[in-house]
Amino acid sequence: MSDKKGDGANAKKHARSISQDDVLKHPSTKRAKEIDGPENPHNELLERIAKVNPEDSKPGKILHWFRSKDLRAEDNRALHAASLKAKEGKDSLITCFLFSPEDLEWHGTSPARSDFMLETIKLLQRQLTDLHIPLVILEAEKRGDKGSKVLELVKEQEVSHIYANIEYEVDELRRDLDFFDRLEGQQFVLHHDQTVIEPGKLRTGSGGPLQVFTPYHKAWLAELSSDPELLDTLPLPQANDKSASSDLKKLFDQPLPKVPESKKFDSEEDRKRIRKLWPAGYEAGMKRLREFFDKKVKTYAQNRSNPAADNSSRLSAYFAAGVISVREALSVARESNDGSADFSQSGAEAGVASWVREVVFREFYRHMMVVKPHNSMNLPQNLKFDFVQWEDDEAGWEKWCAGTTGVPFVDAGMRQLRAEAYMHNRLRMNVSSYLSRSLLIDYRRGERWFVENLIDWDLCNNTQGWEPSYTVFNPVVQAEKCDPHGDYIRKWVPELKNVEGKAIFDPYHRLDRDEFEKLGYPEPHVDFKESKERCIQRYKQDMADADP
Repeated sequence: MSDKKGDGANAKKHARSISQDDVLKHPSTKRAKEIDGPENPHNELLERIAKVNPEDSKPGKILHWFRSKDLRAEDNRALHAASLKAKEGKDSLITCFLFSPEDLEWHGTSPARSDFMLETIKLLQRQLTDLHIPLVILEAEKRGDKGSKVLELVKEQEVSHIYANIEYEVDELRRDLDFFDRLEGQQFVLHHDQTVIEPGKLRTGSGGPLQVFTPYHKAWLAELSSDPELLDTLPLPQANDKSASSDLKKLFDQPLPKVPESKKFDSEEDRKRIRKLWPAGYEAGMKRLREFFDKKVKTYAQNRSNPAADNSSRLSAYFAAGVISVREALSVARESNDGSADFSQSGAEAGVASWVREVVFREFYRHMMVVKPHNSMNLPQNLKFDFVQWEDDEAGWEKWCAGTTGVPFVDAGMRQLRAEAYMHNRLRMNVSSYLSRSLLIDYRRGERWFVENLIDWDLCNNTQGWEPSYTVFNPVVQAEKCDPHGDYIRKWVPELKNVEGKAIFDPYHRLDRDEFEKLGYPEPHVDFKESKERCIQRYKQDMADADP
């Protein structure tokens, strides 16, 4: 971190994005309601999309615009449609990726995710080159330049149709609305690609959007079971004529952009370690997917909350960047389910049903992003939580970031994050609860910290995963339940590796003072019972009369 609030917790070779001074900024709750209602940019974009008819103009060169969430050639809906349109017009398909360093800074994107994205683009560029399809790297110096950069390419190459997949966050929706306004007769064709079921489509009996996960999950399963074709995947784009390699020569083999200093790894050793843990590209993603179904899925239901078992698929980074499609992943799940798309508990083995349920959470978060778009504007979904008076506990913040809170399960999670750019989901729930409930530090600071460190950061998942609530996780009870032998704690908190029995979960209270002091491990920063009571009282007090 480049500002003083982060230096002690995470001393870095490269200055990180200035975030903690700005991380709490957000519009008013009144403005949030306007965005959710009459000014909902998703609804406005759908209206613009409905007016587009790709057949209204004769096809010339066709452009597919890759976004940071669809970095693949396989089963890419907009890319496939662009390829068909190019063949229809007997002209070339061009693709582009728009790189925005200011976006990386604005969002706080981690070095791990930045590197993963660019390495994937490099592999994608080679793959498309083999099909005589260029991948043009555009770079916008300013965030406001993004549409104009793409339009320059459109005009230079006399492109008739631009295809892209929709991104559901407010800034990205507004970017596409602005791009519509900039066009001069070209057709802008947008597709839904990130989910199996289009966000916003699943409704209640009275016609409103489903807003609770359990009924959403039930409706999602029913929809898929009745229409298994929702999982149908699409082939690679058709190759351009070989002449495109010479006719469009200057568009091929363009160098990848350089990331800002704040997005570089601290060392080459760090970069190699993270790349080994998270190899880039479609082939690596599919290999990991199949290994999960070959080796892990049968025990996933019973082990998914045990971080020491490492029974998760570890596909989150590949989903977040769109390196593999959710349809293709669920098609593999269907294969393992005897060809059935019934992923309910009665229709699938426990491991398959449990894993698919987690995938549906990802779909639900995108659904809720279009229902309540203020989710992407640094505001809680439940706007009453914006009235909570948070603590200014800088010592607690430093300890949380460094994994030295004195709570072993929490510290283990935070240390895994620093080492792997990843954290097991059970730990994500525990460390977020500890920050915003035990320490009463504004959850938005923790949310931003995750952005700046995770390789699998995804705005929809991250913001809604950090949504504050009255649920206060007891990290000692959670550790005893989810890490029953203390293996996860011993791996990531080596000071405690020789602690025996249940003392590993709460050494300060379960060892005598001399034994504890020999460990070199800190005392708990707060008393759990007292901090829980403080949190409940603060939430009740500050939210009782809140009127968003």
